Amino acid sequence: MKEVRRRAADRPKPKRPLMGWVVMKPSRREFLHFAAGAGALAAVSRGAEAQSYPVRPITMIMPIAAGSISDVAGRVMVERMRASLGQPIIIENVSGADGSIGTRQAARARPDGYTIIFGFVGAMVMNAAFYTLPYDVLNDFVAISPLVKFSIVLFGRKTMPAQNLNQLIAWLKANPNKASAGITTVGLRLLNVFFQNETGTQFTLVPYRGTPPVMQDLLTGQIDLWFGSTDQLPLAQAGSIKAYALTGDIRMALMPDLPTFAEMGLPTISYPGWCGLFAPKGTPKDIIGKLNAAVVEALADTTVRSRLLELGMAVFPREEQTPEALAALQKADAAKWWPIIKASGIKAQ
Repeated sequence: MKEVRRRAADRPKPKRPLMGWVVMKPSRREFLHFAAGAGALAAVSRGAEAQSYPVRPITMIMPIAAGSISDVAGRVMVERMRASLGQPIIIENVSGADGSIGTRQAARARPDGYTIIFGFVGAMVMNAAFYTLPYDVLNDFVAISPLVKFSIVLFGRKTMPAQNLNQLIAWLKANPNKASAGITTVGLRLLNVFFQNETGTQFTLVPYRGTPPVMQDLLTGQIDLWFGSTDQLPLAQAGSIKAYALTGDIRMALMPDLPTFAEMGLPTISYPGWCGLFAPKGTPKDIIGKLNAAVVEALADTTVRSRLLELGMAVFPREEQTPEALAALQKADAAKWWPIIKASGIKAQ
């Protein structure tokens, strides 16, 4: 009897269904069917999100300090874009490392249209040659639209003895290493080096974190020179500082007496200043289209255009306000400037 009981106990117990359900392994055909259904559902969900976009505020990363010309231009744009999109656009200043910190944050953001970046040529092109970046400026973003072009102006302190560019070059040659120039980005450091090489001059470069502190020191005579933004031209017109030349191809209506470097026989002293909007790679095309439409409406607004003109910026022509045009511009500048930067040997410090 004991033997019989022992043999019964040794028998394997039948497996009980989990929580009252019978667990069955799906066939390969069933698995593929389920996977296809899930993928279709996700695609429908993404399409619905794009159709209703935006339903909440959008964050625009500004990879430069508040108060810079790009920051001011971005704030001018978002006010008008808000009306088109029906949602607020919140600017988040994430400065540092010439814009690469904020650009990295944008590259890692979810590609749902609720994070975009106000890009400029330094952050979206030149930094890739100056830094070893944890993202790809050409492949980790999708273009929305170019916004504005701008020139860089060579300013001097009010008490500089030179009254024009030729006199300035002569004074610098007669006083090697006695002048100082403020620099706010590694791209502008490159421009200073170009100027010294082309003119045979030497002066000290002093790094600054943003426009406000360098302008303060220029106004008070703590530094002598600054390659800076066109929004400071009213100070030159008022006689608070001097303006010697600009990097653009043509003179500016804002200060028509200011010559270009090309006019003064220095065509190689140039800088491809532009700003544009980008989104993280993978952002749905329909959302890019809505953002682009909002940009086009904003740039057509007379109040917006007037404010940008006051900053010394030129709006891109309507036919160039497309994602394709911005992507082409970015790639063209990378092809042109990366070899020049690498040949210069200049690295971010």
